Amino acid sequence: MKKWMPLIAFFPLLSTVAMSQKVPVYLDDSKTIEQRVNAALSAMTLEEKVAMCHAQSIFSSKGVARLGIPELWMSDGPHGVHPELFYDYWAQANWTNDSSTAFPALTCLAASFNPPIAELYGKAVGEEARYRNKSVLLGPGVNIYRTPLNGRNFEYMGEDPFLASKLVVPYIKGVQSNGVAACVKHFALNEQETWRMDVDVDVSERALHEIYLPAFKAAVKEGKVWSVMGAYNKFRGHHCSHNDILLNQILKKEWKFDGVVISDWGGVHNTQEAAYNGLDLEMGTNTDGMTSSIANSYNSYFLAVPFLKELNSGKIDTFIVNEKARRILRLIFRTTMNRNRPFGSLATPEHAAVARKIAQEGMVLLKNDKQILPIPNTIKSIAVIGENATRSMTIGGGSSELKVRYEVSPLEGIKNRFGKTALVQYAQGYGSGKYLYDSIAPSPYDAVKLRDEAVALAAKSELVVLVGGLNKNSNQDCEGRDRLDYGLPFGQNELLTDILNVNKNVVLVVVSGNAVEMPWEKQVPAIVQAWYGGTESGNAIADILSGDVNPSGKLPFTFPVKLSDNGAISLGKTSYPGNENGHKQVYKDGIFVGYRWHDSKSIPPLFPFGHGLSYTQFAYSNLSLTKETDGNIKATFTIANKGKVSGNEVAQLYIHKENSTIERAENELKGFQKVFLLAGEAKTVSLQLNKEAFQYYNEKRKDWATEKGAYTILVGGSSREVYLKKSIVL
Repeated sequence: MKKWMPLIAFFPLLSTVAMSQKVPVYLDDSKTIEQRVNAALSAMTLEEKVAMCHAQSIFSSKGVARLGIPELWMSDGPHGVHPELFYDYWAQANWTNDSSTAFPALTCLAASFNPPIAELYGKAVGEEARYRNKSVLLGPGVNIYRTPLNGRNFEYMGEDPFLASKLVVPYIKGVQSNGVAACVKHFALNEQETWRMDVDVDVSERALHEIYLPAFKAAVKEGKVWSVMGAYNKFRGHHCSHNDILLNQILKKEWKFDGVVISDWGGVHNTQEAAYNGLDLEMGTNTDGMTSSIANSYNSYFLAVPFLKELNSGKIDTFIVNEKARRILRLIFRTTMNRNRPFGSLATPEHAAVARKIAQEGMVLLKNDKQILPIPNTIKSIAVIGENATRSMTIGGGSSELKVRYEVSPLEGIKNRFGKTALVQYAQGYGSGKYLYDSIAPSPYDAVKLRDEAVALAAKSELVVLVGGLNKNSNQDCEGRDRLDYGLPFGQNELLTDILNVNKNVVLVVVSGNAVEMPWEKQVPAIVQAWYGGTESGNAIADILSGDVNPSGKLPFTFPVKLSDNGAISLGKTSYPGNENGHKQVYKDGIFVGYRWHDSKSIPPLFPFGHGLSYTQFAYSNLSLTKETDGNIKATFTIANKGKVSGNEVAQLYIHKENSTIERAENELKGFQKVFLLAGEAKTVSLQLNKEAFQYYNEKRKDWATEKGAYTILVGGSSREVYLKKSIVL
C-alpha cells in the first residue's frame, strides 16, 4: 500500500498546477462567442482548419481534438430525428435507443396557418435532436410548391412565400432554443426531383426575389438561422452549393448571414468554386466511406486534401479557409460547446401530444355535402377501406424517413374512437407493394380480389371511410423521383367508383403531401386532406372525423382540376421538367405560381389556396382600414361564429393593385390570423400591413419598389372566398 503513497500525495499538486494555468479564451464561456472564435482560430493549424471544412463520416465533421473543440453531428429532418446510421455506410445501425417521435409533415404544419404551433413543433423536434446529441437538424425545407409532381413537396411549406416565411421563423426559433442549429434548405430553386443533381434553372430576378427567396430571407434575417443547406441543382450555370450569386452576393453580403453553408450530400463538384463561391462545409461527396478504393475517401473531398494543396501552393488565398473555419467554429460554440443549452427529451408523451395537436390543426375538410361529417356517435357499422389505413407512413420518403417509438394508423385511431359502440371492419381495397427508394415497387396483390372484398364490405356497412391517397414509395411522395402523373395510383379511382355504386355514404381521407386529381369529386360527399400526420396520425384523423376536434386547416397550395391547369406544367417541357439536352430549365410561369396563376389567368381550381371547411359557420363584417403613424396600415374586421360548434377560423387578407402599370398577380396573401371562437361568439381581428406588403421587385433598379395608387384589401376564407373588401390609396 505504501508504494502508492507518493503518487497519491502528488494528485493535489497536479490539481493545483492545472488550476493555476489560465483557461484558453476559446474554452472560457464567460467570453463572447466572437472572442472565443478568434482565439480558437489563432491557435489552429492550416491542416486543422481544412479538416473542419469537410465530412469525417456520413453525418459528422471534425472539430479540433487537440484544442478540446468537439465535432459537429447532424441528423436528417425536418419531421423528426433520423435513426442512427453506420459511421461510413448508408444503412441503419440498428441501435435500440434511437426511436423518435414522428411529427406531421411540413405541409400539414403549413396547413395549420398557425405560427405559435410552428414554434411548438420546432421546440419539440429540437428537444429530440438535443437529447440525441445532434448539433444540426437538417431542416426545415421551404422550397416552393411549383407543381403537384415534385416528390419532396410534402417536406415543404406550400406555394405561398408569405405563408412559408411566417411559419419558418418560429420553427427555427423553437429548434435553436435547444442549442441545436436548424438548417434551412434547399437553397435555392430546388422545386423538383427530376434531374435534381444537375437541372440548370433560370428564373427572372423578380420571380426569384418575390417567390423563391422570401422564406429563406425570413429564416436568415428574422429567424437568425445558424445554418443553410445548398441545393443540388444549378442556378444560371453553377451548382447551388457553390453559387456566387446565391451564397456570396445574396445570402452573405445582402442578408448578412453569419452561419454555415452546408452542401447537400454530394452537391459539391469543384474545389475552386467550393472555395470561393460561398460554401463552408462539404458533406457527402464520397459517402461510400471506407468501402471506397481510396484509403480515406473523406480526404478526397473537394474541400479536403485538394483544398489544402491549393492553399499551400497559393492558388487559393488563406483568408478563404479562415472565413470558413470561423463560421464553423461559431456554429460549434452556438451548439455543441454551449454549456447553457438544455438536455432535451426523446419520444415523450408530451411530444406525442404536440404531434397530435399539429395534425389536428393542419387537417383540411375539403368537402362536406349533406353534413355527413362529423360521424354521429349513434353509428352502428363503419367500413374502413384502403391500404393507407394500415400502412406505415414514417417509413420511406427518402432522407425524412424515421424509426418511431410507435405510430397510430388511421384504422387504429377509428377503432379507438368508435370501436366500443360500432362494428368497425377493414378491407385493404388496393395494394402498392413494399417501400423501395430507387425503383417502382411492384404490387404483390390480386387487385380484383382486393377490390371485390372491399366493395362487399362497403355494401353491408352504414358508412365507408376510404383512406387512400399517395404513399412514400418512389415516384410518390418521395425524395429522388417526381410523381409520374397527377391521378391516384394503384387503382383507387376504380375502387372508389365501385364503392359509390353500392354505398353513397363515403368519406374519403386523402393521405398525401401533394394535390391529387379527383375526377369523381362531385360524387363523394365528404373529403378530408389528412397529410402525413406522424406518430399520432390515426388518433388525429379520428378526432376530426368524430367532431371531437373541429377542423381548421387550410390548403397551403392549390388543387388544380387537371394537371395541365398548373402553370409550370402548362408552359411546356422547358418550364417543367426542363430540356433533356443539358437539362436546361426556365421558370416561364414567373411570379404566377399556384393561386397567383389560377386567379390571374381565370383558371378555376378544384380547391383554392387557403380553402378549408368547418363544422360551424363564420361570418365576416365591419372592415375598416387605418393609416398608422409608422406608415403601416391596420385592417380591422369582425368574425362571428354563427353555428353551434366552437372552432378556429383562419382569416386571410389579400391585396390587389387597381389599374396596375406593371404585371402583377390578381391577389397576394399579405396577412392571416387563426382565431378561436366559441359558438355564438364574435371577435375583432386586426392585421398589420407594412410597406413591404405593397412592394414588388423592380428589375431595372434591382431593388424593391412601391407602385403608387389605389389598392383593394380583401378579407376572407381563401384566395377565392372573399367576404370583405375596401380600397386605400398609397
